Amino acid sequence: MTNVHVVVRAPDGSLHRLLPGDIIGRVWTAALTIEDARVSETHALVSLRDGALVLLALRRLLRVEGREVRQVTLAPGLVIELAEGVALSIEAVQLPEVVLALEGAGLGRRVLPGTAFLRVGPPPELLPRYVPDARVQIWSYGNGWRYRIDEGEARDLTAGDALTVGTSVFRVVEVRLREAERNGTEVGRDAPLRMIARHVTVHVHREGQPVCVLGGVPGRIMSELIVMGVPVNWEVIAGQIWPDEVDRGVLRRRWDVHLGRLRGKLREAQIREDLVRPDGKGNLELVLSPLDIVEDQA
Repeated sequence: MTNVHVVVRAPDGSLHRLLPGDIIGRVWTAALTIEDARVSETHALVSLRDGALVLLALRRLLRVEGREVRQVTLAPGLVIELAEGVALSIEAVQLPEVVLALEGAGLGRRVLPGTAFLRVGPPPELLPRYVPDARVQIWSYGNGWRYRIDEGEARDLTAGDALTVGTSVFRVVEVRLREAERNGTEVGRDAPLRMIARHVTVHVHREGQPVCVLGGVPGRIMSELIVMGVPVNWEVIAGQIWPDEVDRGVLRRRWDVHLGRLRGKLREAQIREDLVRPDGKGNLELVLSPLDIVEDQA
């Protein structure tokens, strides 16, 4: 992955080739030094995450198309404001041909995010956030990777390595970037689901995909469907969520809004769209495939 880089045009018009791990800022040790008081000493960091080059805000937010963001995926033609009147333009992006993935029994094959925590299970889970019972930490730095098992020392991680955690073995493999992107959408959408209902949240697990956590009212709706296990009239579920609301019109408007949010969250997570389906007669049902698993922990 040594050819991975981004070509950036600085505010003064000069071109700079930046690598993952490079800093943009006012300090003279930055890979791209911008001598302007409006720019922080260490303003932003170039990082390789999930097979894409991104720019991460360090001290102040970045601005893209008028919106303030903490992270932006780099692509040719993109203009990023570090501060008012101080902009960078992205001229070219060179991405890796292959990315690293972790595979093992019960885990499937999971492309490594920039930071990952492996929970051995069962079932094993690779999560892009810290979890207290994770046995393995994995993180990228520049063009390389490191890992730590439990409280052991940090070690380099490369394709072909095997991580032994108790009786479980997980192998590090290379996956072509295009294949990883294709599998993440096509395979992930149709993968069997394991859904855990916890009353106010529902955790949806799929092989090779991050856990989708449904919270708030959408989580309550999904949790009620899992607990009841049969098609249910919308008023029954709405009455559980808003027991003090007596105006049926208000109740229906709330229901429609939050059901729409639930379906939107499923769509954003690339979970099959027919999982939650109204029957056109006021009922709502959970449409499960033969391989889907539901757990009521509510």
